[in-house]
Amino acid sequence: MTRASKGPCIARRALGALAALGAASCLLAAPAAAQAQWPTQPIRIIVPFGPGGGTDVSIRAMAPKMSEFLGQPIVIDNRPGAGSTVGTNFVARSAPDGYNFVHATLSSTGIAATLYSRLPYDPVKDLTAVAPTIYVPLTLCITARGWNVRTAAELIQTLKASPGRYQYGSNGVGATGHLASANFATRIGAEVVHVPYRSGAQTIAALIAGEIHYMHDIYGLLQPHHQSGQARCLFVTAQERTPLMPEVPTMREAGVPEYAAYSWFGLFGPANLPRAIVDRMAAAVNHALSDREIAARMNGMGTPPMMGWTPERFARYVAEEVETWRPLVRASGAKAD
Repeated sequence: MTRASKGPCIARRALGALAALGAASCLLAAPAAAQAQWPTQPIRIIVPFGPGGGTDVSIRAMAPKMSEFLGQPIVIDNRPGAGSTVGTNFVARSAPDGYNFVHATLSSTGIAATLYSRLPYDPVKDLTAVAPTIYVPLTLCITARGWNVRTAAELIQTLKASPGRYQYGSNGVGATGHLASANFATRIGAEVVHVPYRSGAQTIAALIAGEIHYMHDIYGLLQPHHQSGQARCLFVTAQERTPLMPEVPTMREAGVPEYAAYSWFGLFGPANLPRAIVDRMAAAVNHALSDREIAARMNGMGTPPMMGWTPERFARYVAEEVETWRPLVRASGAKAD
């Protein structure tokens, strides 16, 4: 081949290389363009508990404002099971495209990391922390059906006097209510049987019916039954009394040995969620929580909004909670598998 004849060949090869480079550039630009346009379809938020509980009620209250901010519908999908790990794992295994999130809790992350010896996801590595939603102090409430216990001191005396006779309920093995009630029993030296249900609403119904003797849950969910006399809230686990039930003492005022009993809720996506999507979803959460009516509703349940957190701060907090709860879970003796 002469020098002259090589020219067209080189030119064709150069054009081919440029075309390939252009195609590659388009492929690289496509995800970035998709992120810039996100969202282009409805977004699903998994609630890893049954309907009617605090995790469900709070995110349903926030969803319309989040949808307004994002310009797409938000679909709430209840997927209970295995103490909230079924729904959480679904999102952990989802594609990081911004269309599947989970409204998870302390129990799904910080507690589950130790409670389950074969947890199918790593709460820190397999999830992207987007934003916390609300902080959840708890109250211990007892049944009023056929039970004359009226104070924390009487409850402790009754439970310790009859090992294995009484039951406490929760919305699933490993749920915050489970660990709070187990920690309470451990701290007072009582043997009490755990009865798990599929949702907070079912647990409260069981308490009212007298099927279980005590439980822990959000102030706002138990306060109506306390007021009606169907149940009795004996103390709150926060450092101060709640305006919702000002007559109910703190655990310290009630003379109860202090134990860990709180939760928080937050939004998570799968690992490797693009930063642009994380930031926009976090902004949607804060947009909802800053709405005056929604903030009033959250505070009305005794669960103050956790506004203004960056995704980095939330991710650090989740990692710290895993370490904080590791010795507490082990000390409680609770196991889920």
